[in-house]
Amino acid sequence: MLYGIHPVEEAADAGKTFDKVWVQRGTKVEGSAVLLGKLRRLGAPVQYVPKAKLDRLTRKNHQGIVAFVSPIEFHKLDWLIPSIYEAGESPLIVVLDGVSDVRNFGAICRTAECAGAHGVVIPERGSASINADAIKTSAGSLMRLPVCRVPDLAQAVDLMKSSGMEVVSCHEGGEKVHHQADLSGPTALIMGAEDQGISRKLLDASTRSIRIPLHGATSSLNVSVATGIALFEIVRQREMDEAGE
Repeated sequence: MLYGIHPVEEAADAGKTFDKVWVQRGTKVEGSAVLLGKLRRLGAPVQYVPKAKLDRLTRKNHQGIVAFVSPIEFHKLDWLIPSIYEAGESPLIVVLDGVSDVRNFGAICRTAECAGAHGVVIPERGSASINADAIKTSAGSLMRLPVCRVPDLAQAVDLMKSSGMEVVSCHEGGEKVHHQADLSGPTALIMGAEDQGISRKLLDASTRSIRIPLHGATSSLNVSVATGIALFEIVRQREMDEAGE
């Protein structure tokens, strides 16, 4: 965590990647406008918050800005997808729509890396922070698994579709049971937050949808568990394809 105009500006000039930046609403500290311009050019997610929120983080003079430097470097989706194809592999990417719980996020990344996924796509806003807790829950997989942070998930989905990928949304209203759908090709798997699910915009953009059948009294699975079930069904189908079964 960095606070104050000059420390944050030095990090920006050094090309650091920011997880998030909180700026005090209405701040007019000298140099803040120039710094905000730099942060926008870097693609840092800036959020305007009340002064009280910054005061709770530090009692020192934060000058109306607190920034969190990311422990990982984010990847560009439009670079990642071609690199997967160039390596002769079939893309498998997990798209997380509004998954804000750090431990769920870390567990999903751990499972995705174990399943051989090529990356995870998250939105700039409304996603879990990538901090020490997330890395610990991921068992360190976040240091190896490419994470792409994008300003608009719908545009990212369009890019994946135009790159020859099936975009599969997994939710309780899915058209087919997960093991009855063909998931063996290049795939982007969309998972939503437990409370709100996948947004209507992304559901409409999906090329197919799947569901995981539930037989107990509980109405839903934890999102990290559901992601694991869907991912390893994709792995199973790919392995069967390779074996010619």
